[in-house]
Amino acid sequence: MIWYKLSSFSFEVILFFMLMTAIVSCRENTRPDLNVPEIEKEATEINTRAKHLIHDYPSTFSDGDINVVVEIPTGTLEKYEVNKNSGNLQLEVINGNPRIIDYLGYPGNYGMIPRTLLPKELGGDGDPLDVIVLGPPVERASLLKCKLIGVLYLLDGGEQDDKLIAISKESLLYDVDSLEDLNSTYPGILEIIRTWFTHYKGMGKIESKGFGNLKEAQAILNLAIDAYKPVVVN
Repeated sequence: MIWYKLSSFSFEVILFFMLMTAIVSCRENTRPDLNVPEIEKEATEINTRAKHLIHDYPSTFSDGDINVVVEIPTGTLEKYEVNKNSGNLQLEVINGNPRIIDYLGYPGNYGMIPRTLLPKELGGDGDPLDVIVLGPPVERASLLKCKLIGVLYLLDGGEQDDKLIAISKESLLYDVDSLEDLNSTYPGILEIIRTWFTHYKGMGKIESKGFGNLKEAQAILNLAIDAYKPVVVN
């Protein structure tokens, strides 16, 4: 009888430790790992299309709409950007950790326009043009047909870092043709965009210089398309 009680007790102890081990294991497996070696075991680059995301797609369509490669979907925090060499989306890593935006998620699908390049001497940062796209969230590396409507002028650490503003073909807002239309029909959206971009890196790091209309945004786009061509030839 005593042996039976001891055996039952031992079985309960073993079962308890097995359950605890399983619980701890689950916690460890679901806890996000921010170490670079672990990140590298996962794929840090994404390209579901097997094409170079900068060079192999047009920047515009015949009707004047722009083509946007989505690097960061609406509402997400992970900072991906197109690697200019590989043409893949690459998770940005800073000081050994993936770059995660310490703020609210992006207020629109954020990405770049293929076959564009705006050098610093023309007011850019040497990369393809940045675009914030209003519309429903899509998967990372998606291509979106969008209507360009304006630009938000920004200074990031004193350097120009403008963001074109566009509306996805899949959005209910697609009938909007200008920033004025957007502001009158959907008041508050432009202020949300400006507030987000001037605060997501912290107070005082990014300064807004106001909005530009479609004509100004189109001029920036044309400059960036022209600047891209000699780079490809060379």
